[in-house]
Amino acid sequence: MQFEVWAPQAGRVTLHCEGAAQALEKDPEREGWWTGEADAGDGSRYAFAVDDSPPLPDPRSRRQPDGPDGASAVVDHARYAWRSESWPGLPPAGAVLYELHVGTYTREGTFDAAAARLEHLVELGVTHVELMPICSFPGRHGWGYDGVAPWAVHEPYGGPEGLKRFVDRAHELGLGVVLDVVHNHLGPSGNHLPDFGPYFTDTHHTPWGSAVNLDAPGSDEVRGYLIGSALAWLRDYRIDGLRLDAVHALVDSRALPFLEELSAAVDALAADLDHPLFLIAESDLNDPRLVTPRTEGGLGLHAQWNDDFHHALHTALTGESQGYYADFARAPFAALAKTLTGGFFHDGTYSGFRGRHHGRPLDRTRVAAHRLLGYAQTHDQVGNRAQGDRLSILLSGSPGLLACAAALVLTAPFTPMVLMGEEWAAGTPWQYFTDHTDPELAEAVRRGRRREFAAHGWAEEDVPDPQDPATRDRSCLDWSEPEREPHARVLAWYRRLIALRHEQPDLTDPDLADTKVAYDEEAHWLAFRRGDVRVAVNLGKEAAAIPLGTRPARVLAAWDPVEGPDEDGLLHLPGESCVVLLQD
Repeated sequence: MQFEVWAPQAGRVTLHCEGAAQALEKDPEREGWWTGEADAGDGSRYAFAVDDSPPLPDPRSRRQPDGPDGASAVVDHARYAWRSESWPGLPPAGAVLYELHVGTYTREGTFDAAAARLEHLVELGVTHVELMPICSFPGRHGWGYDGVAPWAVHEPYGGPEGLKRFVDRAHELGLGVVLDVVHNHLGPSGNHLPDFGPYFTDTHHTPWGSAVNLDAPGSDEVRGYLIGSALAWLRDYRIDGLRLDAVHALVDSRALPFLEELSAAVDALAADLDHPLFLIAESDLNDPRLVTPRTEGGLGLHAQWNDDFHHALHTALTGESQGYYADFARAPFAALAKTLTGGFFHDGTYSGFRGRHHGRPLDRTRVAAHRLLGYAQTHDQVGNRAQGDRLSILLSGSPGLLACAAALVLTAPFTPMVLMGEEWAAGTPWQYFTDHTDPELAEAVRRGRRREFAAHGWAEEDVPDPQDPATRDRSCLDWSEPEREPHARVLAWYRRLIALRHEQPDLTDPDLADTKVAYDEEAHWLAFRRGDVRVAVNLGKEAAAIPLGTRPARVLAAWDPVEGPDEDGLLHLPGESCVVLLQD
């Protein structure tokens, strides 16, 4: 088979394959590329030596059987016999996503163990599983955002074959699969890309150090490397969509932005495969150009996370006002109403947290509501708390508030997303954990984590040690919880709300401008209308009389028994409760 590698600054490159070494030749047609033939097949181990370096893993390695520092292995994708050949794909419009971390979804922490639990998601009613990053990273357990091999599958999860079995099973059950990929940085340990070429540049700096090279000399090949990786997940593993981590950290000054180039490549692959593929961005820029079609001057991504909705909802539920929550905590119900009708809260307004104006208005006539994702919890918003406390822990003793959060997320105009375990108010935390094999890095991460939260008033002994295996173990879901109260009631509520989203066309109306909202900041209630569907939530402890109009209405779902609307058009809603109605 043919081996190739980009090493533009090398004087020589040597291929080490199954115990034999041979020099590669410069490719006469591609600047900086080295190629050669060797007798190899599926599973063959190989590595490249650049000049006098030790043998290093292939930057485009599809498999790292011994971890990021070991030799690469050949993967013959044609060997896998797909069972779900007729899978038609699922677009993001009308979707309900479920964020899942393979390493803690089950205690076994493997693709196969996770696949065995997928029927739970079918019964829940979600349409897509969004996997947190599964690229190769040091150690066994971690969040995955310190991956260092963007083309390879983490071996402890089950490697390439395990991922294919997971996707195959999901498709058999009618579930799409979205994969979280990280293009803005690589992890600090096991990153060998700089040994091969200018994958990073000191022209720009990021929170992780030198920036990925998207606009300096050599950036054509770096862009091709990242786009090739993205297309490989969609093509070789039949993933349906990608979630792009922190795209605001992609520093790119070129006239053709990397994200626009990537979206064009994904759309071309979707046309070639004749089924939908999509990209979901994580961005804190509040820039609608991100999800505006390329034909209309945008970058053409298909959706993005909407943290503004989360922050408004979180402050309304918890009253927290630290950090970026401060901008929303001044009037959380007004902030929530603004996001429900306009998408972004910061749309050119002043952000006290940032000390400047932030964002840009969303043109609701050009951007469909489903292009924004709405959620009450994510891995970031839970795991980056000192103790990884979920809303079910923060609001312990108030299941009605959890029900209100679910009602707002699952009936809002946005594409809803649920964090694994949220659907049954999991009592387990989801904490930050690592398994760095480098002792110095492990200690640095441990100290940094404790120092970060000490600055916010936490005692060091109250911040879990990321390197302690018990931290990961505490974060594993307890699958006995859904079978007992109060978890079972919450789970039934989520199932009902998701079913309503599929049953009621008004709940998937793409017109963001059609949502009409009323609220009372002091009484802590909010109500909104989407077509003939009415949703009311009362986050206060006392019952509230909420004006809904005098048209007859029937209850589609209610957390507690409700009265009304009466002859005065008032709905009498108990404290910490919610209802979904259909007006005639």
